[in-house]
Formats: sequence, structure tokens, C-alpha cells
Amino acid sequence: MGQKDLTGSEKSKIVRNLAEGCSSLKIAKLLKRDHRTIKRFIQNSQQGRKKRVDKPRRKITAHELRKVKRAAAKMPLATSLAIFQSCNITGVPKSTRCAILRDMAKVRKAERRPPLNKTHKLKRQDWAKKYLKTDFSKVLWTDEMRVSLDGPDGWARGWIGKGQRAPVRLRRQQGGGGVLVWAGIIKDELVGPFRVEDGVKLNSQSYCQFLEDTFFKQWYRKKSASFKKNMIFMQDNAPSHASKYSTAWLARKGIKEEKLMTWPPCSPDLNPIENLWSIIKCEIYKEGKQYTSLNSVWEAVVAAARNVDGEQIKTLTESMDGRLLSVLAKKGGYIGR
Repeated sequence: MGQKDLTGSEKSKIVRNLAEGCSSLKIAKLLKRDHRTIKRFIQNSQQGRKKRVDKPRRKITAHELRKVKRAAAKMPLATSLAIFQSCNITGVPKSTRCAILRDMAKVRKAERRPPLNKTHKLKRQDWAKKYLKTDFSKVLWTDEMRVSLDGPDGWARGWIGKGQRAPVRLRRQQGGGGVLVWAGIIKDELVGPFRVEDGVKLNSQSYCQFLEDTFFKQWYRKKSASFKKNMIFMQDNAPSHASKYSTAWLARKGIKEEKLMTWPPCSPDLNPIENLWSIIKCEIYKEGKQYTSLNSVWEAVVAAARNVDGEQIKTLTESMDGRLLSVLAKKGGYIGR
């Protein structure tokens, strides 16, 4: 009986018995197979791949290196093959291309930012001019953030020592769900964070009710009359924020006209609380951490927020003068964070 007649189950048993130290003869008796069939299977399985013959690597001249450097600058996010082909440099293996590029470039992801058209840029400039002389220590910067159980894509990366296996990560659809978090920062103080009830979609009515139950009852009403008189409330242009219903509701709370900051469209780079979200996410997802429940990820957010001290918050809120000047210098263009 030939080797081709061995079933998949028999092959698995042969491998398992070999691992346990059984001889080929003993395995043949256990499986009731011809000893030669077992030996032939073992010999074929133990034959490794043919040893690769190392070919001499193509040498790169200084002139070609300069061409590669210019091409890498002109072609961001291009593959090593595309960069070398644009320079008419052929016959260079991938390992050599990558080694050369590592000396002059980095593998990075494209930055994600909202599109800015001419109208957006003009509104950003107008906003910067309007608030150029504002005392930003009196502005409450607010925003929402959604955190998932698994964290943003691509965050679970890091160095693995030789001989070590990468840790196993749970795989779930849509990150296993998430928690919506609202917070604010003013001067050197963190307001919140507050958790939006699971399953609640923030429309105008639910947004205002959420502010009533959290921000107003738990923080704002404790402040002095002089503080309330001078505070400026900032929120972005999400539909639930900028609707007529929400605007009228905030006005009844005394937050209207100059106390409600106008906000330019497509401008997350101008809101310093976005940097706070980055600090919190880096903390809760460090080392590729995952969570098994929405409550556990919420507790991690609360713990990370407590570790953000007043000096860090003050650095963020005091960055506004520089952000406004950058917007004007870039004629309304994106300034980064």
C-alpha cells in the first residue's frame, strides 16, 4: 500500500506519535500499516525546502541613492518597488530596497483630516480673527469621544523579542461595541468625563437632556455667578449641537450670544480637547490592551482621566493663541494638533 493511501487522520497520528518519541516501526504496528509506507512519509516530511542560493546584491551608486531620496519625497506612501521603478533602478530585492529606504524615510500612515474647501478656510480665518483677543482661560472646550473594546485599528503593534510569539487578540465585529464619552476642559480643570447611556443616540433632545443630567446638575450649578457670567461654552457643529432646539435650550440656560462660541466647520484641529482624547486613548490602549465589557473600558477611561493633571490641561487650553495665529498664517489651512 503506497503513501498516497495514508489518510489525513493517519498522517496526523504519525506526526503526534513521532513527537511522543515513538519509532517508525511502532507507529506502523499501531496504525497497522506497512513499515515502508510510514518510513517514506516520515522521510518526505522531514525534507526541508531547498537551501536558497544567495545571489550577489546589486550595488547602489551614490547618484542612484540621491534619485531614490528625491522620489521618496515626491511619492509619499508609495511602495519601495514603485519608488525604485520611478528611478529606473531594477534588479534590487525588496529587503535591500527597504534597508536603503529606512536610512532616509519612515513607514507611516496617512494622516486623517476633514476636507477643507475655500469656504471652510475663509470661515476658519474669520473665526480666528474674531477670537484673537479672547481670554481662553474662560472658554469651556467640550466634545464627545467613542471608545471601543478593542481600540483603534493598527494600535496593537509593538516589538516582539526573537523566539517569542505575538500575543493573541480577540477578534470581534465592529470592535465589540463602544461607549460614548462627553467631557470638557477649562483653564486647568477637567469637567467629567460623563458617560452617555448605552443605546442612546444623541439627537437634539437627548443631547440637551444629557447636558442637564450631567454637566449642569453635577458641575455648572456649583459655580459662582461671576464664573457663569464670564464663561464661554464651546461645542462643535454636530447636528445635535447646532440645531435650533439645542441653541434655544442653551439660551434658556443663559448660554447665548457671545457666551456660546461660534465654531468653524471641519475644525477638530482647533479644539484642544482632541489632544486630551489622544492622551486618554494612548493610556487605555497601551500595549494593545483589549476589554471584555463596556463597563471595564469605561472604568479605564475614568482612571486615565484622573491621571491627567491640571498642568497638562493648562498646556492644552493655553495653546489656543498659537493655534489661532497658525490658522491665520496658513490662511485657514489645517494646522495639525
